[in-house]
Amino acid sequence: MSTGTTILLVCLAYLVVVAAIGAAAWRRTGTDAEDYFLGGRTARTLVLFMALFGTNVTPFVLMGIPGLAYHHGVGVFGLNAAIVALGIPWTFYAIGWPAWKAAHRLGAITPAELFAERMASPALGMVLFAAFTFYTLPYLVTSVLGVGLAVSTLTHDAVSLPVAAALILVVTLAYTAMGGMKATMWTNVFQGSLFLGFMVVAFFAIAQGLGGFSAATEAVRRAAPELLSKGERPMFAPGAWASWGLAISLTVIAFPHMLVRIFAARDATALKNSCRLYPLALVLLWLPAVLFGVWGAAAVPGLEGRESDRIFPLLVQAHTGGVMQGLCLAGVLAAVMSTLDAQLLTLGSMLGRDVVRRLSPAMPERHEVTLCRAFLVVLSVATYAVVLLRPASIFDIATFSFSGYVMLVPTMLGALHWRRLTAGGAIASIVVGNVVLLLAMGRPHPPLGVLPVAWGLIAAIAALLVGSWLGRPPAPAVIERALGPR
Repeated sequence: MSTGTTILLVCLAYLVVVAAIGAAAWRRTGTDAEDYFLGGRTARTLVLFMALFGTNVTPFVLMGIPGLAYHHGVGVFGLNAAIVALGIPWTFYAIGWPAWKAAHRLGAITPAELFAERMASPALGMVLFAAFTFYTLPYLVTSVLGVGLAVSTLTHDAVSLPVAAALILVVTLAYTAMGGMKATMWTNVFQGSLFLGFMVVAFFAIAQGLGGFSAATEAVRRAAPELLSKGERPMFAPGAWASWGLAISLTVIAFPHMLVRIFAARDATALKNSCRLYPLALVLLWLPAVLFGVWGAAAVPGLEGRESDRIFPLLVQAHTGGVMQGLCLAGVLAAVMSTLDAQLLTLGSMLGRDVVRRLSPAMPERHEVTLCRAFLVVLSVATYAVVLLRPASIFDIATFSFSGYVMLVPTMLGALHWRRLTAGGAIASIVVGNVVLLLAMGRPHPPLGVLPVAWGLIAAIAALLVGSWLGRPPAPAVIERALGPR
């Protein structure tokens, strides 16, 4: 059996399993909005953790980080993993836990709905929906672009990037539109186990193919010794390092698809257990991802710019057989689909709950779900169009999205902990923060060596404080309905 046939059969087997799980979820999903969008809020520890972890692992980690390490070396691990492993669980505690409680009190289904109800401001819900959509679309692009690159590389372009991108969108759209949250969370358990397990196995297989850990590292020392130390690269300068660490720690909780996963938790125990498991799982994933890039700089030299995004599948192709290559592709598919489905479903739910429902309160919930499904198609077409343009590397596209999400964190944290916050302050924070972020991104060199995300965050916090002190907070009854009594 040829390598190409083996890869195809492994991937088909993966897709059959995902389709079967999605179909099972479809049969157990009701027509009401809460069941479709949140799976009835019944996620226990295993399902919740794998949903959160699977949703957060994208080609940004599997292909973008190896591509970055290919050029910048082992310092990339400290730039991301150590900070993320500590920062993300903290944000789950500081924002995720009180958001879960408030969503239960209010019966909120989407992040935008939660904060609009908390502030008694439909306008805030609209602004949040616009911001979430604006920054999630490029993040969708990174997922689909990653799988397209992996497929085209491992099949030697027998399946082109455009064809692979179209296929992954169609399959993900099908089971997400049918099964809703149950389908995405159930498939995430399978998908998360698959790509985490594959990364560990691939780590040892590729190391062996390169002659062992010592030989692989020695080859880098001879070919590109600068990659084995942090060096004086601009991205590792104190200002850039600190501002990126801040961004990467804060951005995940602001992913609307992550917050919705938290809303679906059955109880506090499931949330606490997920926070405990998160750091270990991230280290298991990030260490191989960084070393793939570093080893690849010696094993496959000469990749320039965004072409380094291919280094992981190139190493798999060079040092493993057909089954492992098929599993690699299935692992990338799993990482993509476990995020893509959540992103599509969440944006669709916000359209229904925070736009259509506000404009047409009498609309039946089943029609709301139908509109959501139609919107998923529109988002998929827009994502595909941007993928074909391929405007930048996976890491650079993701950085744009991550920075934008951070601009929403002051509003989220303030709404859950500061009763003096006003709707005007929240809207001002989002608008001003984004304006400053985009202006700073337009500069060729970041001021004082601090990344644009930090300047945008400072502006967002200042606007939130000033706007709130100039305005009047919601009535005490509105605040207590969301946050409970003092």
